[in-house]
Amino acid sequence: MPERGSTKKGDQQLWLIKKIKKNKKQNIATLESTIKEEKKTKEANVDDLIVIAEFQDYIYPGLVSTGKVEKGDDKPYHTVINGENYHALKALTFTHKGKIDAIYIDPPYNTGARDWKYNNDYVETDDVYRHSKWLAFMERRLIIAKKLLNPNNSVLIVTIDDKEASRLELLLEQTFPESKIEMITSVINPRGKYRQGEFARCEEYIFFVAIGSAKVQGEPDEDFSKGTSISWRTLRRSDITSARGTAKGGTSQFYPIYVNKNNSIEKIGEALPHNSDRHSAPSIKGCTTVFPMRDDGTEMNWGLTGLSLKKLLKKGYVRVGRATPNKPQLYELSYLTSGRIEDIRSGKAKVIGKNVDGSVKAVYQTSKEKMPISTWNRPSHNAEVCGTELLKSLLGEKAFPFPKSLYAVEDCLRFFVKDKPQSIILDFFSGSGTTAHAVMRLNKQDNGNRQCISVTNNEVSANEQKDLAEKGLRPGDMDWEKWGICDYVTKPRIKSAITGKTPKGKAIKDNYKFTDEFPMSDGFKENAEFFTLTYETPISISYNLAFENIAPLLWMRAGSKGKQIGSIPESGWAVADSYGVLFDLDKSSTFCKAINAQTNIKIAYIVTDDDRRFQSIAKRLLKEVEPVRLYESYLKNFQFTSDI
Repeated sequence: MPERGSTKKGDQQLWLIKKIKKNKKQNIATLESTIKEEKKTKEANVDDLIVIAEFQDYIYPGLVSTGKVEKGDDKPYHTVINGENYHALKALTFTHKGKIDAIYIDPPYNTGARDWKYNNDYVETDDVYRHSKWLAFMERRLIIAKKLLNPNNSVLIVTIDDKEASRLELLLEQTFPESKIEMITSVINPRGKYRQGEFARCEEYIFFVAIGSAKVQGEPDEDFSKGTSISWRTLRRSDITSARGTAKGGTSQFYPIYVNKNNSIEKIGEALPHNSDRHSAPSIKGCTTVFPMRDDGTEMNWGLTGLSLKKLLKKGYVRVGRATPNKPQLYELSYLTSGRIEDIRSGKAKVIGKNVDGSVKAVYQTSKEKMPISTWNRPSHNAEVCGTELLKSLLGEKAFPFPKSLYAVEDCLRFFVKDKPQSIILDFFSGSGTTAHAVMRLNKQDNGNRQCISVTNNEVSANEQKDLAEKGLRPGDMDWEKWGICDYVTKPRIKSAITGKTPKGKAIKDNYKFTDEFPMSDGFKENAEFFTLTYETPISISYNLAFENIAPLLWMRAGSKGKQIGSIPESGWAVADSYGVLFDLDKSSTFCKAINAQTNIKIAYIVTDDDRRFQSIAKRLLKEVEPVRLYESYLKNFQFTSDI
């Protein structure tokens, strides 16, 4: 690393540590160049060195808990992992391979605004390879994400703007060739973002990759929600191609309707031939003769034949509206379509009375649904109001660039997981934690037990890095790390959402809006635990510590529910709420008996390098319990190569 106080890069060359001299003030390492042609050596302070894993070196991940918030009783825990998302995804292939129901990600948009790194360097606007770097960066992560998604029914949701939308679509088609891919246009800034000499950009794009049998589900139709009156259709045809005398208009739908002084239909007359003047129709004393007429005097046709209208009139399915004596059509008339009649017949809508003209009064008993359209312009998706301002309500003036609208993320997920109350959602670009927050709202709406896995890093913004470095701070220093995304925004936001209190302990004053309105101070009945991804070495780590560092991964694979088995017990086995671990095979009988006695155990981990003994013990477990073998060298179970 560079000297403290410097903003320059450190020495990028790789060195091999030959020996370390220890003294009271500092430890000095003797270094040797890894370039064979060179025979350079140098000395450096050990505190200035960074350990490097090269390509094809094994990585041994672990998780260390950094805190939790518990308000959800026995509900499963949401988990937040602070670490490099590629390595976190690799670790999740052990815990959640094929188990994820939905992935929502908001990756770097590659705007050139120093908002993401490739090989530890910010990608600038003038980098001629920035699109290629972005594609390589995304492809590596999407390939692993595909392994995590349930192949039978799941969805990948990716947001992006115009900088990489076209390339992302091609990448998704290449990575998910068997899936259905749809793109939504979503207005997130109605006023538009000013761009000199260009159109003001007001939208972003959302790609939905439906895997297996996954399908978009409907949303409530505001026109047909519970308690609303049934809708009526105007009886007069509206399109000019249905004007009187046209082929489409026919010959039987231009006829007089007689409305009496009680604003009721007295009679439906006979259709007039095309060549007959409408004024030639007979009149009825005390009634107003009504023909289908546009305001400009164009003669149109009614939407039904006289015979069909008479049948509906008898059932109360035709309604007389307001009088319009100053217009060519002297009364507004409407009727119930076959769809609305079916709603009444099926019980979705209930007749609660009749109007003075004999038409029915009917209201919906349940809400109807409609399919969402492909362009969204919804007030709830305004990123400034429902993202930035909402985050300020939770955390105060803490800075975080461009948080997503909470309700936009909620809507995206609802279209695919509203019928999956036990679903698992993953966000490996979790930023401020909006996805986890949205999942909590979905749970509150239907008492669900959905859980969210959020992966983020603890990067400090480019400007803040410079300021902190000039103060003599470095990554790893407590006063540096406290400004990172995870510690400064993600964790506090999730804690505040659950507890209903700001980081200062005060009740949040704002209210949730739209689908489910209630005070933010109510919080949520949810649990969450926070972890940091660690990198271990099997050479120096002890047997017990190795297990402690993988213990959270075993707990996550078993559903992230209840207590964890965090250490190796003297008894040689342990059983928690949803899983158990057998360390001493000589205690297998007692262990199997304890596992089989419980009804909520999902997994039994058996520590052995001997496959035959593993199979023998596995046969003694109930079929509902999944037996999983762990190597005796615990870290070996999770090793993967550093091919990032």
